[in-house]
This record gives sequence, C-alpha cells and structure tokens, in this order.
Amino acid sequence: MPISYRLIRPILFRLNPEWAHQLTLNGIRLAHSAGLSILYAHPMVRDPVELLGLRFANRVGLAAGLDKNGEAIDALAAMGFGFVEVGTVTPRPQPGNPKPRMFRIPQAQALINRMGFNNAGLEAFLRHVRRSHRPVPIGLNIGKNASTPVEQALDDYRIGLEGVYTQADYVSINISSPNTRNLRQLQSDAALQGLLSGLAETRERLSQQHGRRVPMLLKIAPDLDDADIDVIADQLLAHGMDGVIATNTTLSREAVSGMAHAQEAGGLSGPPVREASVRVIARLRQRLGRQVPIIGVGGILTGADAVEKLRAGADLVQLYTGLIYRGPELVSECARALALEANQGGQR
Repeated sequence: MPISYRLIRPILFRLNPEWAHQLTLNGIRLAHSAGLSILYAHPMVRDPVELLGLRFANRVGLAAGLDKNGEAIDALAAMGFGFVEVGTVTPRPQPGNPKPRMFRIPQAQALINRMGFNNAGLEAFLRHVRRSHRPVPIGLNIGKNASTPVEQALDDYRIGLEGVYTQADYVSINISSPNTRNLRQLQSDAALQGLLSGLAETRERLSQQHGRRVPMLLKIAPDLDDADIDVIADQLLAHGMDGVIATNTTLSREAVSGMAHAQEAGGLSGPPVREASVRVIARLRQRLGRQVPIIGVGGILTGADAVEKLRAGADLVQLYTGLIYRGPELVSECARALALEANQGGQR
C-alpha cells in the first residue's frame, strides 16, 4: 500500500521548492531501483487509446519539466502514467537561471518557476533514456540553449531532433517556455514557419535513414490570442506536425495578485493557468478539426479538471504542478475520470 502523500507533503513544503523537487525525484528513483516502488506507486488504470501511431495504456501523462535529465523514467511510470515526457534537453549542458528560481504559492496551489532549461545536456540525457525499460511511451522534449541567438534556434532544435530521434516515441518541440530569452518569439508566424519547415525536412531525412517516422508535437504557451492560435494551427497543418501540447506556463499574475511570491519572474503553473489552457485547447480543436491530436496541460488538480480538458478537445492530458500538491493518487483519479468520460461520450 503506498504511503499517503498527505503525510509527506508538509515535510517537503518546509524545504526549498527546488531542493524538495530533487529530493523527491532521487527518492522515487532509488526506491524503484531497490524494488520498493510500492511505497509510492499506484496501480495502472487501463484505458487504452491509440494516437500518434502509439498505444497509450491510459490518457494521463507526465508533463516535461519534472524530470529534465530523464533520470527517473521507470520510477515515474510506476505512478500509473499512460506515458511520460522528459526534458527539456538542450544540445549543450547549461545551469539555467540563478537561484532561487522556483516558488510555491500554496493559497492558489500554484508554482512559479524560472528554471531556464537547466539540464545536463543531450549526451547525458540520452544515456539516461537508454537505461529505461520503456514501460510506457516516452516523449522527449527538446529546446535551444540560452546562449544560442533566437535567429539560430533551428540549429539547436535540429541537433536535438537528430540526437533523440532513435530513442523517442514522440518528440516535443518546446518553443513556449517564458524563461529562455526571446524563445516565445518562435511562435510568431514567420519564425514558426521557418522552424517547422526546417524540422520537417530534418524529420523526413531521419525517417528515411532509420525507417521510422517519429511523431513531432509542438508545445505552445497559454498567453496567445485567437489570431495567434489560428496561425499556429495553420502552420501545424502546413508542415505535417503530428500534434500539439497546450499549454506551458503563463506570464499572467491576475489570479495570484497580492499573494506571496506572486511578482517573482517566471512562468506560473497550476489552477491559475487552467482557464487559459482550456481556451487555447478549444480554439485549437475548432481550427484543426479532429485530425490533429491535442495533449492538454495546465491546472489539473482533480479528475474533473482533466475531464474539462477532454471536453474542450484534448485527447490526452499531462500533469505536473498537480502532483506537487496532490501526489501520485492524482494520476489514477484523473485516469479513471477520463476513462469514464471517454466511454460515455464516445471520445477516441
């Protein structure tokens, strides 16, 4: 029987958020290696769905950012996830932004982070990924180094795509973190066209080289108006992207105004981003029709929140901040709620 997260959370919340994060990640990795994943794991909810040419055991995944270096894939999968996404990885190692760079806002069950793609680099990342037993589909999330000018971003994304291609079940292209200077400029029409065109050409070459077409998904921000969303949707279709992840963190502070740490720089996640995420998902689905899968992320703290994403047009969902506040039981709660909704509503 798993240890109740309610007993552990008060201890973790006494620690610096980034320390608590790394301590938890190391703890579950070591527990899993010692055959003790029963201490935190929850049974897999079986709700198989086929998307992107892949078979997912259920509709709930782990969002990128929690395991940036791919060190604990199998341990995290033991929580009952139907798929796991790790990264963001950049071609070269980088330390990220100065500390402190992660802040809890408990009143809103939210987090602010300005980590800045801190990671050990592509080479170390791939070593860790290769060690995984791949119990579920694995998404590998790639980004650009902070030192690479945004005008040369395609070079970094190409290096990342070429590096992860043979190890990924799907590749996520992260152009929406607010913590790498100018990164979100890549969501604009001309910049996005150049990036996606270049990556489509690279993927075609790699597909022929390896005899396998790996799905590519674009991860976008919640801070977009309808016109921006329509441009992105049209570019996804034009360049043969296989899906979209909506959304990353928000720069808005309206929902947490006046709360401690609310004015810290960085991306805000948790319930304050829920409505924006749902709005982006709904607009994407309207523009894309049913042909392009959408993974919904942002503010899921209950099974009902996950169902809201499905009803807006998402096919799958991902969790991150909700795990910090609710623990592993959230995974099975969401998976059961989505299975019930999909069976009743006829969702694919």
